Amino acid sequence: MFLALQKEQWAIVKFIEQETDRIDALFSKVRDSIDKLSEYRTALISAAVTGKIDVRKEVA
Repeated sequence: MFLALQKEQWAIVKFIEQETDRIDALFSKVRDSIDKLSEYRTALISAAVTGKIDVRKEVA
């Protein structure tokens, strides 16, 4: 009985570790995407302010 309980506990621990790793990887991908979008936003604003792109026609 004790050995079966211990095996079940280890299976639960392994599952939780796998899911935690999966969630951490997803979190990292989301963080990277947010960083890239922030850089893109900054570059886009800079290009619009300096006149490198014309945004006037996009307003209409």
